[in-house]
Amino acid sequence: MGKPRVRSIENQYTAAHERKEHNRKSHKKRLARRLTAFFTMAAVVSGVLISSMVTQASVLEDKQNEKSQLEQKIVELDKQEENLRNEIVKLNDDEYIAKLARRDYFLSDSGEIIFTIPEDQPTAKKEQNDTEE
Repeated sequence: MGKPRVRSIENQYTAAHERKEHNRKSHKKRLARRLTAFFTMAAVVSGVLISSMVTQASVLEDKQNEKSQLEQKIVELDKQEENLRNEIVKLNDDEYIAKLARRDYFLSDSGEIIFTIPEDQPTAKKEQNDTEE
């Protein structure tokens, strides 16, 4: 003997019940698809937003480093400007110009004798002694 056969009742109630069950299953499938699509889109959007935030943070850090370097350069240029302004003031003084001419171009006043003392000899002798050893 095999399994007993069960036959379904075919009436209005069972047909309505089967339709409801079929609609409920298809509704669950559509809901699962919509939720999957929603969470996929949310993950993509979140990924894009996070990557843009990371990129912007690195760009901001680079700009801040550049700003600090430029601020240091401004400080150096301000010092250089102050030195040049002082040099301009000094160059308006005749005594300073005469001192520069004596030092750089070996010009002399009347009655002065210029003696040049070589400054490189002590270091040259030291280097020569180092190479001999």
